[in-house]
Amino acid sequence: MKPWPIVAWVLLLTLIADWLKTAHSRDFTVKDIIYLHPSTTPYPGGFKCFTCENATDNYDCNRWAPDVYCPRETRYCYTRHRMDVQGESVSVTKRCAALEECLSTGCTEADHEGHKVCTACCEGNICNMALPQNETDAVFATTSPISRGRIARSSAMSCLFAIASLLIVSRA
Repeated sequence: MKPWPIVAWVLLLTLIADWLKTAHSRDFTVKDIIYLHPSTTPYPGGFKCFTCENATDNYDCNRWAPDVYCPRETRYCYTRHRMDVQGESVSVTKRCAALEECLSTGCTEADHEGHKVCTACCEGNICNMALPQNETDAVFATTSPISRGRIARSSAMSCLFAIASLLIVSRA
């Protein structure tokens, strides 16, 4: 066999290998990273919750929940589940929530329409997948302990806001 076809193939393969290296050597930009890694958060500690307003049941809520990050001022995922006497879902609401919204989780007794409402909060990325059905499920589940200082500060701010509102109303 003549050596020139082997030399031609080696040169052709070398040319193709060099072309492939230059085609893939550019640096990534922020847009490339976000496109390739959609889990990249828009800010440190960013997270997502299932979100819906008065969905008919948990399946509809979770299936059609928009895939967006929660605002910075929130830290938890909130779920409110309204049920009829048989325990069937009447409505489901899920959203991102601040600490103050999560301090009163639990279930209420049936109202005049016979509906029971259970609320729950959790901390973590899309942690509000399941629905609270009873007192055992309707809890505030956190991955880190809530300090009394944080609760006291939020309560103090609420109290200060109420006093300021009363002063403004009384002067008017």
